[in-house]
Amino acid sequence: MSEERLHPNLVLERKGAVEILRVDREEALGALNFEIQAALGDYVNGLHGRKDDVRVVILTGTGRGFVAGADIAGYHGADQVAFDGFQRRSRQTFDAVANLPQATICAVNGYALGGGFELAMCCDFILVNEKTKLGLPEIKLGLLPGGGGTQRLPRLVGPMRAKQLLMTGRMITAQEAVEYGVALEACAPDALMPRAIEFAEELAGMAPVALREAKRVVDDGLDAALSAGLTMEQRVLGALFATQDGKEGIAAFMEKREPEFKGK
Repeated sequence: MSEERLHPNLVLERKGAVEILRVDREEALGALNFEIQAALGDYVNGLHGRKDDVRVVILTGTGRGFVAGADIAGYHGADQVAFDGFQRRSRQTFDAVANLPQATICAVNGYALGGGFELAMCCDFILVNEKTKLGLPEIKLGLLPGGGGTQRLPRLVGPMRAKQLLMTGRMITAQEAVEYGVALEACAPDALMPRAIEFAEELAGMAPVALREAKRVVDDGLDAALSAGLTMEQRVLGALFATQDGKEGIAAFMEKREPEFKGK
């Protein structure tokens, strides 16, 4: 597995069609400052043009924290222009993660608070370790989330549960995250990354075009009327049937062999 640093606090590892981006700021529990946000945004924006060679992306952290929110020290004494600029950059970066064509997995290795929880919710799948704590504590500062927390959390857990977490700022455990539908699975701490990589490789083995379209149809359908979503589903299915991979998948099934997908 090859590795490079995109920033002093961002490490990129490559494993075939899977890339792992790790926030490496253990002394601050992964808190995001403006520079880390900018580097993360640059990486994510670059991924939009690399859908043929990168099929799955894993986001994770180092030590006891994934991302324990924004670096609050950067807020102290900041003027309104600087504060608003940071929030706009966060929105752009998080939206870029949510809109990636690749499948995304957030392997939450510890605290995911504020912007860290919001970043995790931009991913398709969240895996947590059993010591993970997640929450949106901004109300305790007299603020609210600005990276999508007030909008993405209700879509995951419903409005009543989301209001409880937003209006009290309390953290939830790994087990609660699974029970609420925030996380897909909870793993032992040393099993988290092996499980995330195993899951990523399973996804990367699927037909690439169908994998991307499955993500897009679900995401776009959430904001559409049911009838429009069903029409979109039928249209995408017809287009996939016409692809080389669609024909290969059917042929492999009939011939009782593993398919060899080419992404075409």
